[in-house]
Amino acid sequence: MARDALTICVAHPNPKAGCETFIRAHIERLPGRVHALYGGHMPLFEEGRRPLFEGADGPPGAYFSPAGRPETALHARASEGVKRFLQTRHVDVVLAEYGPTGVALLHACRDAGVPLVVHFHGYDASIASTIEKYRQGYLRMFEYASAIIAVSGKMERDLAALGAPGERLVQNVYGVDPDLFNGARPDAARPVFVAVGRFVDKKAPHLTILAFQKALEFTPDARLVMIGHGPLWESCSRMVHTLGLSDRVELAGAKSHEEIMLAMRSARAFVQHSVMALSGDCEGTPVSVLEAMAAGLPVIGTRHAGIADVVLDGETGLLGDEGDVEAMARFMVRLANEPQTAAAMGQKGRERVLENYAMKQRILALADVLYKAAREAGGK
Repeated sequence: MARDALTICVAHPNPKAGCETFIRAHIERLPGRVHALYGGHMPLFEEGRRPLFEGADGPPGAYFSPAGRPETALHARASEGVKRFLQTRHVDVVLAEYGPTGVALLHACRDAGVPLVVHFHGYDASIASTIEKYRQGYLRMFEYASAIIAVSGKMERDLAALGAPGERLVQNVYGVDPDLFNGARPDAARPVFVAVGRFVDKKAPHLTILAFQKALEFTPDARLVMIGHGPLWESCSRMVHTLGLSDRVELAGAKSHEEIMLAMRSARAFVQHSVMALSGDCEGTPVSVLEAMAAGLPVIGTRHAGIADVVLDGETGLLGDEGDVEAMARFMVRLANEPQTAAAMGQKGRERVLENYAMKQRILALADVLYKAAREAGGK
């Protein structure tokens, strides 16, 4: 069987057919025939909102057990609907996006005799309450899954500690499109720092603002543009106003990829102060960091999760400890005053993306994992 002859089912938990950029890339760019299912950790619909079984219109959490086995008639009906889909579409391998999706699909895949590959992304391997909720389900899923994919070295270690077999753990970082993200000229740009990401605890946007405030004492002409939205946006907006930074900090809200790229092209550096949230929530490997590197920007960040895997401290960016606002401020001041250094780091960052993190490379690496799972299952 050739890779482009595979029939792949990608299941993701979004309540609508739209989904995260990296999952959409898997659906659209994996070789072979790809079917997408969505609607909760237990899939309820095909794309086009065609239900997989009668009664697929209730709250998503009602259709499966976190223990990884049907415990009610409704669970069994949902699992049977997915099994029937896998069999009638002659699916060769299932890619479950997020750990809980893998738990939900375990029974259907096992009954259908279809190999299961589970792709963890962040919260599913880090938030304490999530891990506790799915602990037994994860263990059952680890026993059956052909491969478990992590997006950072830390995540791989965390999954091993949870019981994932080392021989089936695979690290595969997200990819970015270097043709879309390009053209930044840090040496020609004004000292503008750009941040891209949701306003949530693990991205600590308030710490980025505090670091920028300290940097302004030494670089009064600097600006900070923060792109994104989320539950902390309003409190950060009030913080900017209270600190008297309204003319220096722009909270730009959510933007398209094209608008983000334009912002990066006019920036000196990318900034993100990621931390472990009190809940335990951690990043995987932030796509925005890779997009900034692809654009040719140096990254100012923290030694957090996958950031430390992809950013070479002192070569493609500058990394400090989580919570070290003083260090982040010093890094901003340095690159504000050293545009040539920023340009050199940015160029090395783009080269690193082209060599290791281009979308085509990472999708092919994922396809190899799926192909191996399907081939080994076919040989049993």
